[in-house]
Amino acid sequence: MPHAGSIAVLPNRPLTVGELLDSAVLLLRGHLGALLPLAGALALVEQLLLLPLRSAVGVDPPLWWTLSMSSLGPFLVLLAIGAATEAMIITLLGNPAARAAGNALVGRPTSMRDLLRPRGARWGATLLLCPVVGVTMLLASLPGPTWFLGFALLGGVAPALALDRLRPLRAPIRSVDLALRVGGRAAGLRLLGYLVWWLLRVGLAWGMFTGLSSLNLIAAGWAVAVAMLLWAAVNMVGYAGLACLDAVLHLETRIRTEGLDIHLSRAPVDAPRTTLLAVGR
Repeated sequence: MPHAGSIAVLPNRPLTVGELLDSAVLLLRGHLGALLPLAGALALVEQLLLLPLRSAVGVDPPLWWTLSMSSLGPFLVLLAIGAATEAMIITLLGNPAARAAGNALVGRPTSMRDLLRPRGARWGATLLLCPVVGVTMLLASLPGPTWFLGFALLGGVAPALALDRLRPLRAPIRSVDLALRVGGRAAGLRLLGYLVWWLLRVGLAWGMFTGLSSLNLIAAGWAVAVAMLLWAAVNMVGYAGLACLDAVLHLETRIRTEGLDIHLSRAPVDAPRTTLLAVGR
């Protein structure tokens, strides 16, 4: 089995679809200590924020689904708000994931302290664009099918800030540009990654809840709390995995379309990482 070193995580060449997915998993595995606590905290906050909305709509755990036509409109709004919170969390996690991927690409190890250190991380710019991503996803999700378009195009916002060192206003434009290159390859792969993680999350959350229920391990009145904790747990891993996929996709698209691998091979060994990967402001 390949180790989670710099070459295994992100080879300095164009990758196949399978290699991209493997690289994202290896990146996540190599930085669990930094990514999962942050992802877990954000996923739990998301569950708490969605709880009153779910109660108002009248959906039940563990899948929070409703078939009542009278509540269909509010339920669709609930789905749109959930899509917005998902996108915001993945954007926040994309900051450390992108920096870890950038270091892996240039062959420099990244410690947990490096990822948590605020200096040079551009957290301010990431926090500034986070609500922009959320509002965009909310508006894209309200009509329904246009959710796919919004999600597919916004994966590169955090990497554009953390790696390309772009100004905040240029980061969403850069994300859309890279997503649409090579016939929308990155956009399609981000949707594929989301589908894979969504199936895993739904399967695990539903399976664990059903198993606990069948064993009578969920006390009366605790079904909602247990479902929230299960969803926070599976989302913690899913969101971190999607952030890692965004980081890998961003760099691989730059390698494929901008010759980033050639640029890195010609760069001085002691050149700063921000200089190697930055594309300008």
